[in-house]
Amino acid sequence: MEFVVQSMVMGIAVGSIYALIALGFALLFKATKVLNLAHGELVLFGGYLAIALTGVLPFPLAVLGTLVIAALLGFAVERVIMRPLFGQPLLSVIIVTLALGYIIRGLMVGIWGGDTRQFPPVLPAGLIRLGGAQVPQLGIWSALTAILLLAAFGLFFKMTYLGIAMRAAANEQLTASTLGVSLTRVVAYAWAFAAIAAAIGGVLLGLWLGVNVALGFVGLKALAAVILGGLDSIPGAILGGFIVGLVENLIGGYIDAHIIYGFKDITAFLIILAVMMIRPYGLFGTEHIERL
Repeated sequence: MEFVVQSMVMGIAVGSIYALIALGFALLFKATKVLNLAHGELVLFGGYLAIALTGVLPFPLAVLGTLVIAALLGFAVERVIMRPLFGQPLLSVIIVTLALGYIIRGLMVGIWGGDTRQFPPVLPAGLIRLGGAQVPQLGIWSALTAILLLAAFGLFFKMTYLGIAMRAAANEQLTASTLGVSLTRVVAYAWAFAAIAAAIGGVLLGLWLGVNVALGFVGLKALAAVILGGLDSIPGAILGGFIVGLVENLIGGYIDAHIIYGFKDITAFLIILAVMMIRPYGLFGTEHIERL
């Protein structure tokens, strides 16, 4: 029973971060139809940059600076790399994002090295007892922060002009353009917000796990959440993040501990394989039927 409680708490904690990262995945795909395979490296970028900035700034300012720089990076990628590819085959664009991810990864390792780097103690550490199980306080704080940020993103998309314009363009580009929404501007902001969501995920995961090259692969697990929920469904991506976190820690954690060591690390990718074979459009994605 203790294992179940601890795994569920940890699953919800890590799942909330997956959901936040997946939000950026889904938002970008919905607005541009581009599957950004560099998203995990943007998570890595956020973690490394935040740690570097905490060496010269107080932690809140370091996080704020990280998000601003991440947004600028998103704008720059869209303007310099992605916009000239407009109209090119979709596969070519996806391959470019894959190459971009390896470039970012190489630069991060070249600048900061491959050793695990830790944040200074900014949140309560240690273990707390919850339902008879011991769970790390950092995980709880990270989860609460991720959930609050998910709510903040939801309010932004529902209450602000820019958020409404982005939702309109993502749902129906032609109608939104007719009503005066700048699609170019929406795509640029989609890249910026995706980079911000990834950077926040990098900070939260870094506070909990430390930052090293493997963090990019952890961030890529959010891809499983997006595919499970539906590539073009933002609520589905968020729900998928929690499901992936729970399955990874409950089922993957049990198999990892009792049957095959290391199974937990591949659970998310097995979910991708299963969904693509059984329900390729995900739980809430739009089903496309082509007649042959």
